[in-house]
Amino acid sequence: MNNIPYIILIPIVIVALISAGLFFSFVSVWLKAKLNGAPVGWLNLLGMRLGGVPYSLIVDARITAVKAGIEVTTDKIAAHFLAGGNVVPTVQALVAANKAGIELDWNRACAIDLATKGSGKSVVEAVRTSVDPKVIDCPNPESGRTTIDGVAKDGIQVKVKARVTVRTHLDRFVGGAKEETIIARVGEGIVSTIGSSESYKVVLESPDSISKTVLARGLDVGSAFEILSIDIADVDVGENVGAKLQEAQAEANKSIAQAQAEIRRAAAVAVEQEMKARVQEMQAKVVEAQAQVPLALAEAFRSGRLGVMDYYKMENIQADTAMRGSIAHPEGKK
Repeated sequence: MNNIPYIILIPIVIVALISAGLFFSFVSVWLKAKLNGAPVGWLNLLGMRLGGVPYSLIVDARITAVKAGIEVTTDKIAAHFLAGGNVVPTVQALVAANKAGIELDWNRACAIDLATKGSGKSVVEAVRTSVDPKVIDCPNPESGRTTIDGVAKDGIQVKVKARVTVRTHLDRFVGGAKEETIIARVGEGIVSTIGSSESYKVVLESPDSISKTVLARGLDVGSAFEILSIDIADVDVGENVGAKLQEAQAEANKSIAQAQAEIRRAAAVAVEQEMKARVQEMQAKVVEAQAQVPLALAEAFRSGRLGVMDYYKMENIQADTAMRGSIAHPEGKK
C-alpha cells in the first residue's frame, strides 16, 4: 500500500518534466523572436509543434528575413518546409537577391528551390549566378571531349574550345533549359559556323567571328540563363577530312571497277566456253556428214548412178589435187 503513491507520482513527475521542457523551449524560441523584432504567437508555435514542423528552424529563418528587411510569415516558411523545400537556403537566396537589387519574391524563390532539388544545384547558387555571372566550358570536360570539331568547306578540320559566360535568368529558371542545353546549342552553332567558312584559314585569322555569329543566333531563348559572351579560348587545325573522304571514295570506286571487271571477265569466259561447245557441236556434225559419204557411194553403186570408171576418175582428181597442194605448200607450210 505504501508503494501506490510512488507508482502514481512517477508518471506525474515525468509528464511535468516534459511539459516544463516544452514550455521553456517555447519560451526561449518566443523570446528569441520577440527580441529580434520578429514576434511569433504562442498558437503558431503550438501549431508547428503539433504539425511536426521544427519551429525553432522556422523562427530562425523568419528572424534572418526580418533582419534583412523582408517580411515573411511563419506560415509561408512552414508551408515551404512541408512541401519538401530547404528553408534556410531559400531565405538566404531571398536576402541575397534583395541586397543585390534583384527582384525576387518568396513564391518564386520557393519554386526555384523546389525545382533545383535533387539536381545538385540550389536556389542560392541560382541567385549568386544572377549577381556574379558564371563561366561554362564548351564542351564540358566531364563529357570526355576536349574540343568541338568542325570541318570547313576546304575539307580541313578545325578544333575549337569555347568559354560561355552566362547569368541566371530568375524569371525563366523554373522550366527553362539548363547548362547542358546551352553547351549543346553553342557547340552546334560553332560547328555550323566552321562548316560555312570557305577555308580553315578564315577561322584561324578571325576566331572572334565564330563567337559573334553564334552569339547573334539568340541561343539562350527558352533557357534559364542569359548568354553574356562567347569567347574562343583555343583554335587548332585537325585532320584533312576532305582528303580522307576522297581517298575513301577512290578506294570505293576502285572496288566497284574491279567488281565490274570481274563480271565482264566471267561473262567473257562463259561466252568462250559456249563457243567451244558450239565448235565441238559443229565438228560432230562434220564427222556425221563424213560418215554418210561411204554410205552414199555404196548406194550410188547399187542404184547404178555411179560407175566404177566414174569412181576411179574421182579418185584420180582427188589425188591430183592433193599432189598439187603438196607442191604448192612443201613440208605443210601455208
